Amino acid sequence: MSETPQPENEAKSAAEPAPAKVLQSVDIQRVLACLPHRYPFLLVDRVEQIDGDLSCVGIKNVTANEPHFQGHFPGNPVMPGVLIMEGMAQTAGVICVLGKERETPSLVYFMTIDEAKFRRPVVPGDVLEYHMTRIARRRNMWWYRGEAKVRGELVAEARLGAMIMET
Repeated sequence: MSETPQPENEAKSAAEPAPAKVLQSVDIQRVLACLPHRYPFLLVDRVEQIDGDLSCVGIKNVTANEPHFQGHFPGNPVMPGVLIMEGMAQTAGVICVLGKERETPSLVYFMTIDEAKFRRPVVPGDVLEYHMTRIARRRNMWWYRGEAKVRGELVAEARLGAMIMET
């Protein structure tokens, strides 16, 4: 099992109010510009509530015509848990790329997964939300806590590590 860095300590003065944050969103076109993944392996449709590379919410509309449902499981389609983890990693990848102003193209590689838990099945018709929060960053490595939710209910969670590389 890999070691995940501990959460960052960001000391803030109690006397200084935090500035109002402007959260941004990106649509599928911007997601496609950030990630090399394409159908059927693109697992995030848009990313909302982006706060730099600190946090965001990725959205995946789960549909019955996705190829993994043909065999997982016939007559009782359930989204494979590993694809939920991949969707969280892709969501984190989008904000890593967006938050890293670079002239050269870059790729984000999924490096670690720790403390993964699956709470309930995700099925066609669900809108899957990937809530990603950065817990640490060192040079070209990021670590995130991810929570996947459907209608506000936790369906999966994990700690993920990623590395950004120049292409």
